Amino acid sequence: MILKSQVEWALHCCAILAGLPEGRYLSTKSLAEFHGVPKEYLSKALQSLSQAGLVHTTLGPSGGYRLARKPAELTFLDIVEAVEGKARTFVCNNIRANNPCRPQGYCETGACAVARVMWEADEAWREKLRSVRLSDLIDTLAKEIPAELWKSSFEWVLERAG
Repeated sequence: MILKSQVEWALHCCAILAGLPEGRYLSTKSLAEFHGVPKEYLSKALQSLSQAGLVHTTLGPSGGYRLARKPAELTFLDIVEAVEGKARTFVCNNIRANNPCRPQGYCETGACAVARVMWEADEAWREKLRSVRLSDLIDTLAKEIPAELWKSSFEWVLERAG
């Protein structure tokens, strides 16, 4: 399974937006500059987050994005599904029905073993993403990123937040 690059971008942008003070917004331009990604493509990911109700957006010179919920209320799954959709990662096309050795009129009922394993794996993946909140990511980043880099990054963001 390969996720769109917008999933990575959306997760990182949400981590940045989690640090904004109440009432402040960060522009697509600033988010794109901070992450070194194309503004036009990033805007698609941010629009997906907005349509899913995960971020608020405002227009104008001090416009941009901010989280619509607290970081503790957003999961990785919320963000991934906002960008990728909620469809299963595996689609069963029931190719076993093409078996030339099947007796005439034979009809299998229920999902095959392949589909069941793939759907169980998909659910395990989603459960893991559901178990990690954006606030967990922020806690991890605060521990792993050197204090000076953490501070300078936050200052950079605040200088650009409207």
